[in-house]
Amino acid sequence: MSHFSDIWQYMPHGMCLLWQPWLVVLWAGSDLLIFLSYSAIPIALLTVLKRRKDVPHRGLVMLFASFILLCGITHALSMVTLWVPIYPQVGLFKLATGVVSCITAVVLFRLIPTLVALPSPADMAAANERLRGEIEAHKATLASLEETVEARTAELSRLNATLAVQAREAIHRSSNLLAVVASIAQQSARSATTKDDFLEALQGRIWALADATRTVIEGGDGPAGDVETVVLTQLDKLLPNIRTRVTIAGPALAIGSEAAQQLSLALHELATNAQKYSLGPAEQARVDVSWSFEEAAEPGDGTFRLVWREHGAGPTAEEEASQARGFGTKLLTRVIPAMLRGSATREFTADGLVYRIEAPLSAIRPEPVQGGEPWRAAEIVDRTFGL
Repeated sequence: MSHFSDIWQYMPHGMCLLWQPWLVVLWAGSDLLIFLSYSAIPIALLTVLKRRKDVPHRGLVMLFASFILLCGITHALSMVTLWVPIYPQVGLFKLATGVVSCITAVVLFRLIPTLVALPSPADMAAANERLRGEIEAHKATLASLEETVEARTAELSRLNATLAVQAREAIHRSSNLLAVVASIAQQSARSATTKDDFLEALQGRIWALADATRTVIEGGDGPAGDVETVVLTQLDKLLPNIRTRVTIAGPALAIGSEAAQQLSLALHELATNAQKYSLGPAEQARVDVSWSFEEAAEPGDGTFRLVWREHGAGPTAEEEASQARGFGTKLLTRVIPAMLRGSATREFTADGLVYRIEAPLSAIRPEPVQGGEPWRAAEIVDRTFGL
C-alpha cells in the first residue's frame, strides 16, 4: 500500500514537459475540455433514460454512459498528474475504464444483429404514413357505418310505424270478420229448420270466408289475390263433379281481403243453390260466370260487375220459394251489396237464374301499399292475422 500513499517518490508529469507554460496549459486545457465533455454526455444519456421509459436496450446505454464517464475521469486525473504524481490512482481508474470498455464492446457486438434489425427513420416514416392511411380508411368506414346505421334506424322506425298501423287495421279487420261470422250464424239459425241444415249452411259460409282470406293472402306476389282465383276456389270446391259445365271469363283484377270475402259468400250461395236446384237435377244445365270493370276518368273511381247466369235450368217453384224466404237471398241482394257499397239484382228467367252485382272499383281493389318495407309490414300482418 506504500506505493499508493508514498506518491512523492514519483516525478510530476509537468517535469516531463519541462514546465513550459504553453505546453502545460495545452495539456491541462485539453484534458479539462475532454473531462467536461465526457461528463456532460453521460448526464444527457441518463436524462433521456429517465424521461423515456420505452428506450430499447437500456443496459447498453448505461454501459456507454459509464464508459464515457470513466474516460472523462481519467482525463481529469491526468491533468492532476501534471503537478501531483498520483499515478497509482490514475492506473486504477484506467483499469476500471478498460474493464467497462471491454464489457461494453462485448455487449455491443452481441447486439449487432438486433441493432441492425431496428427500423430506420425512413422505414418508421413509411410505416407511420401507412398507419395514417389505415386510420383515414377506418374513419371513412366508421362514417359509412354510422350513416348506414342511421339509415337502417330510420327505416326501422318507419317499419315500426307501418306495423302499428297495419296491426290496428288487422285488429279492425278481425273484428269485422268476427261480426260477420256472428251475424251469419244468427241468421243461418233463424232460417234453418233442423240442426243439420244449420250446421251445413253455417260451416259452408264460414269456410267460404276462410277460403277467400287464404286465397287473397297466398295469391300473387303481394298481400292481395285476384278475382279469378277467388271464383275458381269456390267453384272447384263446391262443384267438383259438374265443373265442366261451368265457364268463367273476366280480366285480371286484384282484389282486397274484404271484397274477396263478400264475393266468396255470394259465389258460395249461388253455387250451393245451383248444385241443389239447377245443375244437379238438369244434366243439360250450365253456368256462365263473368266479370268486368270500367275505369273512370278520376283515379280511384270506376265500376266492377260480376254476372252469374244459368242456362238450361229454368225456374222452379221450389227454388223460388226457398230462396225467397232464406237467409241466402238476404246475403245476395242486401248484405253483400251493402258491404261492397254497391247493388245487386236477382232474376229468374225462362232459361234460369241471373244474378248481377255492381260495386265501385275502390271497394274491390286492395288498398294501395307502397313497395319495400311498408309492403312487407302489410304482408306480415296479413299472414299473422289472416285465416
